[in-house]
Amino acid sequence: MDIAGRLRRWSVQGLLLLAVADVAWLLWRNTAANMAAHGMSLSFAFLDNPAGFAVSQHLLPYQESDSYARVFVVGLLNTLLVSALAIVAATILGTVVGVLRVSRNWLMRQLAAVYVELFRNVPLLLQLFFWYFAVLAVLPAPRASTLRWGCEEAGCLAALSNRGLVLAAPLWQAALQWAVAAFVSGVIAAFLLRAWNRRRQRRSGQVLRLWWAYALLVVVLPLAVFFTLVEPAQVSRPLLQGFNFRGGLTLLPELLALWLALSLYSASYVAEYVRSGIASVPRGQYEAAESLGLPPARVMRLVVLPQALRVMVPPLTSQFANVVKNSSLATAIAYPDLVSVFTGTALNQTGRAVEIIVMTMAVYLVISLVISLLMNGYNRRVRLVER
Repeated sequence: MDIAGRLRRWSVQGLLLLAVADVAWLLWRNTAANMAAHGMSLSFAFLDNPAGFAVSQHLLPYQESDSYARVFVVGLLNTLLVSALAIVAATILGTVVGVLRVSRNWLMRQLAAVYVELFRNVPLLLQLFFWYFAVLAVLPAPRASTLRWGCEEAGCLAALSNRGLVLAAPLWQAALQWAVAAFVSGVIAAFLLRAWNRRRQRRSGQVLRLWWAYALLVVVLPLAVFFTLVEPAQVSRPLLQGFNFRGGLTLLPELLALWLALSLYSASYVAEYVRSGIASVPRGQYEAAESLGLPPARVMRLVVLPQALRVMVPPLTSQFANVVKNSSLATAIAYPDLVSVFTGTALNQTGRAVEIIVMTMAVYLVISLVISLLMNGYNRRVRLVER
């Protein structure tokens, strides 16, 4: 490019940057003038004030006397929890449905198509209302519920009612600590075993089917350690007392409804990304793999899906970010996420709209950028490098 072309390019970019900076300055000046007219100034000192309201779900210890900063952290963790659960569930379910979309079985292919068209074309908010008001809200009360499993005098293993799902939960004592350590060790051992199996395949052309070894290391070993060391007194079982269950781990109906709605809705999009990725793989790849005697399941897992990832990863990045942003619909059913407890209740109490909105927007921006960074790094690993 000649010097004149470079100057023209940099001039256009400089003018665009000045225009953006000018718009930002006008917005800030207008906001500052409006705040000054109401006797307010930009300040985050309110974060140290006591909140004075309860939060129905908190992953960290929380009391009404805690500060608004604590409310911010509690709401953020609740948002990250439901987003992570929905991303995992949508990825697994969407991959299965996407593979079924190209299945040779006519019935499975049609059922997968019906699922995609149904959940993708119904608004997410309507699906959220369906699961919360039409499914979970009509469940029987705890005392009348017959959906109980493993009940004894000391309590139940699980119970489902209109108050949510309660599960027996191990207390954080020696047995659980050793089980977590065994799980981490099993995951590391499984990765090392997988790397050894790949090196063996490159040398000999043969690969061992070690799924049973992975299951033993990651699932059976931690469970065996836990049940060997645990004592009945170290497990908190939900016990019906009065009108509700006490003890154990409670999953709020708001969390269940939001998780189901986000997972099923997002999985329909993931399924289409998987289907389009599979469709991008040349037919000759199938034929070459089948000519080697590989069964259809292994052709899909070892040949087709690894190549389809190059097409699937970019749209999956946007979908994962959309899951986090769509989780803000939790305020419609009063799930205590960041928008509900901080941008909602805290804003109404303090009146610090500018500060709270800016903080909330910054959180979603950072989360989306982190997801994009991680997925782009993975995309660089799986993309096809031309030589």
